[in-house]
Amino acid sequence: QVQLVESGGGLVRPGGSLTLSCVASGSASDIRAMGWYRQAPEKQREWVASAPYGSSPNYADSVKGRFTISRDNAKNTMYLQMNSLKPEDTAVYYCAADRPTGWGSVVTIWGQGTQVTVSS
Repeated sequence: QVQLVESGGGLVRPGGSLTLSCVASGSASDIRAMGWYRQAPEKQREWVASAPYGSSPNYADSVKGRFTISRDNAKNTMYLQMNSLKPEDTAVYYCAADRPTGWGSVVTIWGQGTQVTVSS
């Protein structure tokens, strides 16, 4: 089993910064891509950023230039550095990890989420 645990959320003023962490535990050695998603109240979950294994990261247009995703494979940890935060960034942020199924596809594992609130 693989578990993902997010941390680092909190309350920050517009223009401020936060760094989120996601630690993978259990059978995490076969994780491929990892990424961050977020979900605001009464909204669908949206993709924020991804870190394909061995590839360059990708970002949603809404966060490009402000957020930075990174991975520390030795610590099985993924980070999301969020700068120049805006009120519209307020959401529960979830980390996700893709694992191979063994039959040619992948399954996505989700963390529990951490709340980020951007407000003055």
